[in-house]
Amino acid sequence: MCPQFYCYAGHMKLGPAFSRNLGGPSEMFAFTSVMFFLTACTSQNEAMVTDLAAVNKLPIRNLSNPEQTIFSAGQPTMGEFEALAQAGIEHIVNLRPKSEQDWDEAGFVNSLGMQYHLVPVAGIAGVTLDNAASLAAVLEAIEGEATIVHCGSGNRVGALIALREGLLNGQSVDDSIATGKLWGLTRLEPLVRTKLAAPK
Repeated sequence: MCPQFYCYAGHMKLGPAFSRNLGGPSEMFAFTSVMFFLTACTSQNEAMVTDLAAVNKLPIRNLSNPEQTIFSAGQPTMGEFEALAQAGIEHIVNLRPKSEQDWDEAGFVNSLGMQYHLVPVAGIAGVTLDNAASLAAVLEAIEGEATIVHCGSGNRVGALIALREGLLNGQSVDDSIATGKLWGLTRLEPLVRTKLAAPK
């Protein structure tokens, strides 16, 4: 990754006094090299900007945008993964175990330049505090970079987020459920409510 000072490349203004102090050819070459590096870094970072509006327009099943750069969804198609990569999505978090899929999602996602993360949640039995903690750890490590979290329908995504809010972040049952619904929680709500209300 380029250093933080890349952003100044497009704003540098060099006066005559500075130009006179460059000295001979070696100093000029060094200065030109630095400017080329800074400009390249600027272009690289501009290319990584995510088109959030384009992502929100994709017809991915149950797509939602619960946080600024984080999306929840059901299973994207190969074409939708390609569109996500083109829009600047950097991470795919898959909650579906390999037993649910008959193709190499990880390999395809990586081939598109996105990073793949697997947190396998095997049906109702997989809606656990441990899996909620695993998903929370992945999202924390991603640090707000553009991400899609998906399962088959988005229901398991919302369930784990609700558990995270209630059991890890100390939110009330109702607030946790409300947040889970923003992430896709539907049919698993009764199960999640039971887990949230259980004695700690």
